[in-house]
Amino acid sequence: MQVTSPGGAVVIIDCGSGAHDLGQHLVAHAAGPLRGSILISHTHWDHIQGFPFFAPLFVRGGHWDIYGPAGLGQSLRETLAGQMQYSYFPVTLDELGASIRFHDLAEGSFEIDDIRISTRFLNHPALTLGYRLETKDACVVYACDHEPYSRTPGKSAPLHEDDRLHSEFLAGADLVIHDAQFTDAEYSSKKGWGHSPVEYVAEIGRMAGVTQMAFTHHDPSRTDADLDKIVEAVRSDLKKAGSEMEVFAAADGQLVQLHSSSRHGERGAGSSKSAAAPAIKDSAVLLGISDAGLAAVLAEAAFAEGVRTVHVSNGADTIQSAKSSPPSLIIVEDNPPDMDGLSVCRSLRMDGDHRLTDVPIVIVGKQEKEREAMSAGVTGWLTTPFSAQYAKAQIQAWLMRSACRWLRAPLPQDEDMRLTALRELSILDTPPEERFDRITRVAAALADVPIALVTLVDEHRQWFKSCVGLDVSETSREVAFCAHVALSRKPMIVPDTHLDERFADSPLVTGGPRIRFYAGFPLFHQKGGCLGTLCLIDTRPRQFSETAIQRFADLANVVQQELNSSPRQAASS
Repeated sequence: MQVTSPGGAVVIIDCGSGAHDLGQHLVAHAAGPLRGSILISHTHWDHIQGFPFFAPLFVRGGHWDIYGPAGLGQSLRETLAGQMQYSYFPVTLDELGASIRFHDLAEGSFEIDDIRISTRFLNHPALTLGYRLETKDACVVYACDHEPYSRTPGKSAPLHEDDRLHSEFLAGADLVIHDAQFTDAEYSSKKGWGHSPVEYVAEIGRMAGVTQMAFTHHDPSRTDADLDKIVEAVRSDLKKAGSEMEVFAAADGQLVQLHSSSRHGERGAGSSKSAAAPAIKDSAVLLGISDAGLAAVLAEAAFAEGVRTVHVSNGADTIQSAKSSPPSLIIVEDNPPDMDGLSVCRSLRMDGDHRLTDVPIVIVGKQEKEREAMSAGVTGWLTTPFSAQYAKAQIQAWLMRSACRWLRAPLPQDEDMRLTALRELSILDTPPEERFDRITRVAAALADVPIALVTLVDEHRQWFKSCVGLDVSETSREVAFCAHVALSRKPMIVPDTHLDERFADSPLVTGGPRIRFYAGFPLFHQKGGCLGTLCLIDTRPRQFSETAIQRFADLANVVQQELNSSPRQAASS
């Protein structure tokens, strides 16, 4: 799929065999090297096999950003590079001509030029993301390789909570491009394959107030005539239900142009959480499973992604283990009387231990008890039987949803010496001085940023000797970006905090002043300790050229000279 925004942003969604012809078309009509982005829903072969044949990647001077779901044990870059090893392909990833950046994603949101993109995990045997693309005038949702969370073909039933959330992800879209590989009649024998019946897609789209629905991921055995019959049947059902939603089967080369219009559905709420994949390498999963075979499947799924597991076989031990060493995820079997998973969940939720408040608890059982699960505080349900591959994808999703992307800076090795040097200056909590304020004013103007600071980091806080653009004089050291500079003793540039796992969930990013861009330049005491920074902050993503970085490093040296000179010397000069 190719999406072109009003601002000219080019976004390719998935990179199957069609990427060859699309790439040839783009290169043939380009005036020079191309810039664009590729969103990968997941890395099954039918979604990435065209990547090595996408011609713009071979053009020197081009710039491409590749986004996709992160694996726990392997990055998106490593996965795409795997199919381009010399054993399979004559050109390796590192030999491509264009400049390529890779971005590992989880659930959340990010921006590409004038497009705001929200992501949500879909229900598929591999970790898969759906994408919601919004400009000020239009909205497109791509949800390919997804199946219902709970639905009996041909029968109406209360909407499953996860299907309701999926409907919210689609809500009010001008166009939804949705997996619709099967019919209800076919789906009953293909549950767990990760694809949807067309009747479910029409139903969920109608409920979500979608304007146009494009069925995609057609079954390979379908003919055009087969697809036409399916579409006509769905249109007839929608007409009987009084729905105005337009439906059609997506076709190769088809063009859909979207304009601002009055929509009969409410817009879905975009996530404010960064979509950058969190760091969860040290995650632990607690398995409260009495069935040895089931425990083996789940342990295999976790081990495949490098996740540590702890296995206990009864409810009391599950509770004790969770409280003694809180895990990242709890998976507990519901098979009374051997293992009463719902009772275990209730006990943990009612215990009052704040360390377990946000830990996801997933119940494994033969039949989902949705009402009881909600009242017990269950996060999700894994219905048996299932494959290790499916369990692996679900474990990945649960861990990533619960992980926090915020890294506090450790103390520098020279912390005692650094603090002693800072106190020797007798500058903390002193009134503002023009010799520093004029530098922050110049820095803010040169960088075209709303906030510029001279910060000093002591034991518990970062204090602002000079401040342009903020109403506060200090923040906690725990949330301080500048504490990372004091640790590294090097300039630190963060182009987009939403895409940086160290800062995406920081209170200074998710709340005021909503930092998106940060540039910090270290300030050193004459004895060598890093005292703080000259820092520049923006509420939008930014890039600094090497020339700009050097310019602000020079300006930081001026601040450093002022810090190391006494106020009396500065005044006399």
